Amino acid sequence: MTQDMSKKRHSIVTFESVSDKIIEVRGQKVILDFAVAELYGTETKEVNRAVKNNPGKFPDGWMFELKKQELEDLRWKNFTTNRDRT
Repeated sequence: MTQDMSKKRHSIVTFESVSDKIIEVRGQKVILDFAVAELYGTETKEVNRAVKNNPGKFPDGWMFELKKQELEDLRWKNFTTNRDRT
């Protein structure tokens, strides 16, 4: 873990930092696993491992895997959004 990630573990998560990571997929507001990891100052694989190892702590259906086309659509949307900012 990097020193920057270690510092983030001890910082307060603000509403703005969470709301900026919410996107809509399948008509649902979601936060992608890599964004959750970023909020908690950890790696994506650690978030996914925690979910896999503790299924009883999470309600059914609260997590789903993106379909290939959904992932491509998000990548394209992110690319064009970032491109518009430059």
